[in-house]
Amino acid sequence: MAGDLFGVDDKLTVDPLAPAPADAPLAERMRPRSLGEFIGQRHLVGSGQVLSKALAGELVQSLILWGPPGVGKTTLARLLAARSEQRFVPYSAVLSGIAEIRKVMAEAARIRASAGQRTLLFVDEIHRFNKAQQDAFLPHVERGDILLIGATTENPSFEVIGALLSRCRTVILKPLTPQELCDLLRCACEASRGLAGAVSIDDECLLRIASAADGDARRALTLLETVAALAPAGTAVSPEILTAALQRKVLHYDKSGEEHYNLISALHKSVRNSDENASLYWLARMLAAGEDGGYVARRLIRMASEDVGLADPFALRVCLDAAESFHRLGNPEGRLALAQATVYLARAPKSNAIYKALGEAERDVERTTAEPVPLHLRNAVTDLMTAAGYGEGYRYAHDDPQACEAMNCFPPGLSGRKYL
Repeated sequence: MAGDLFGVDDKLTVDPLAPAPADAPLAERMRPRSLGEFIGQRHLVGSGQVLSKALAGELVQSLILWGPPGVGKTTLARLLAARSEQRFVPYSAVLSGIAEIRKVMAEAARIRASAGQRTLLFVDEIHRFNKAQQDAFLPHVERGDILLIGATTENPSFEVIGALLSRCRTVILKPLTPQELCDLLRCACEASRGLAGAVSIDDECLLRIASAADGDARRALTLLETVAALAPAGTAVSPEILTAALQRKVLHYDKSGEEHYNLISALHKSVRNSDENASLYWLARMLAAGEDGGYVARRLIRMASEDVGLADPFALRVCLDAAESFHRLGNPEGRLALAQATVYLARAPKSNAIYKALGEAERDVERTTAEPVPLHLRNAVTDLMTAAGYGEGYRYAHDDPQACEAMNCFPPGLSGRKYL
């Protein structure tokens, strides 16, 4: 079937709302086939919201759908395609390359020229295409041969080229709430294309599954399917079965992507705000998701200088010791040292005076002339240098208490400048 999706023959255009096979995974069988079945994203699909006209058949511009996994990006694209009645071609950035892109684009141009029909091209995981591959879409989007709907879990600002981004409307999808996931799970338990009453599960168990899914509908339905497979026929789901199905929670995290930076930002800002409890939470969440403790230690050292600074100079020593402790102990024992340093920073008095002062000094270095070091501040290590005036007028502060006030240590153009 994958080959069909990427063929250039118009006969292979797919039905966006075609039902899934009976033996498909539960998440695929439960994919909504109408807007009435679509759960969540009310800020987009509700009456008068940004996609309400498009879902009524008036899709007129290309879209980038940005959101975490399992929030309805593919389903929303299929609903938009069905309402628009345009030729629908789904395309995977994982499975295809530049050659397939060019074939699909050529076919879209041919069909528009011959039949006047525009192609709605859905590109899943568009962030996986490189710059050259994304460039291939531009002329066809510009001419109107295609309407592009790209789906991505990564920040489009970083992963989609500016020229393409400027030709599309970016729509942000949110994780589903626990209540929305519970509603979805109830539907799956009862629907004929779902579990059709084969499993008996109470609201408390549904909420546990929803909480474990972290806003991801696909994950929630997969967990429900696992629970149903473990539960004996005709019996209610027990806490033991639920625990076995859920096992250890796997957190959404990408150590080189936006979530990595979101979490370290949350940790840093919680420390800066002296919120020791929130700081511990974000630290625990990063480490549970697999973040390198050495990276966390380096960031704590930075916080000690940037946000605590001279208000408590010992904070830097605490963080250096925590970093060394983690290096020696590793996981999991070394995490306690990181937690200790995190709480110390959160509780410590705060000062960003050094951070600001260094920034001002760096700006002066960038914006002003690099004047020569004044002669009185230079060391005269040869007779020639002495004859040239090196060291002349220098006053030794240990023996001359007035030197600190009387002697200028700046170059002439910055004389009297203050950073602190």
